[in-house]
Amino acid sequence: MNHVVIRRTGGPEVLEWEASEPEPLQPGHLRVRLAAAGLNFIDTYHRTGLYPVELPFVPGLEGSGTVESVGTGVDGFHAGDRVVWSRAGGSYAEIVDVPAAAAVAVEDGVDLEAAAAVMLQGMTAQYLAADTYPLRPGDRCLIHAGAGGVGLLLTQIAKMHGAEVFTTVGTDEKATVSRAAGADHVINYNEADFAEEITDIAGPTPLHVVYDGVGKSVFWPSLDLLRPRGMMVTFGNASGPVDPVSPLDLMRRGSLFLTRPTLFTYTATREELVARAGQVLGWVGSGQLDVRIGLTVPLRSASDAHRLLESRATTGKVLLIP
Repeated sequence: MNHVVIRRTGGPEVLEWEASEPEPLQPGHLRVRLAAAGLNFIDTYHRTGLYPVELPFVPGLEGSGTVESVGTGVDGFHAGDRVVWSRAGGSYAEIVDVPAAAAVAVEDGVDLEAAAAVMLQGMTAQYLAADTYPLRPGDRCLIHAGAGGVGLLLTQIAKMHGAEVFTTVGTDEKATVSRAAGADHVINYNEADFAEEITDIAGPTPLHVVYDGVGKSVFWPSLDLLRPRGMMVTFGNASGPVDPVSPLDLMRRGSLFLTRPTLFTYTATREELVARAGQVLGWVGSGQLDVRIGLTVPLRSASDAHRLLESRATTGKVLLIP
């Protein structure tokens, strides 16, 4: 089989394509032939060392495929089953050994590429809107990177909850995509100051919540848009990690809440993982949630995909296809 490996941290050039023989299948695991691996910003954080991982390693946490064999001690899965996962390291490989506890069955009616495209980002959007800050009808929220993978899904889910949605994007093309997902107000941050635009539309400190996957470059202006007791949800670092924040900064702006959630915490148990994944995949199967696959890239060209993602030149989900 072939896989991508990282032997030293750095830029996209450290992603190497190599052949290897599969290790014996461990108990409690499924051996899966990959259909698609999902590309996520966390993959770039692992590659650069922002989130340290022991070297060398095969990157990738998310994917889908067909079970080829089942390890001892596994119940509920069989060869031929279609599965998807969002927290199995080593997913940039033609053959992936996935812990059965991390795998979720994909029902008929959901394409495997769509499943891989929605699993991590869809569950992220689901927990952000349902649990981190539970949106209610009439709430005003700002979603940064509104045309990205999480942004497009979160916009749709926020509208399901009845929220008024503001998004930021970097191009007119992305603005069109964001509006198509249901955003009420779309701001091109390369043409206007997003904070001024939102204030002009809705008045000073109008937002109940900001969902921010961009990080450093938008953090402080976003904080100043929150109403008293509003919540800043920073869940990504596309522009770099946010500088340290003093609790007094939150006090002075009206007793604000600040949280830095991760999907791992919100799927800590098997029951929670299955429930979240089931809801998201159910939305996809019923047509309530549109999954935009913006780009597919050969798995062996993962370095090219990383460059495109980090340049913010993509819309929707990027998949790596073996």
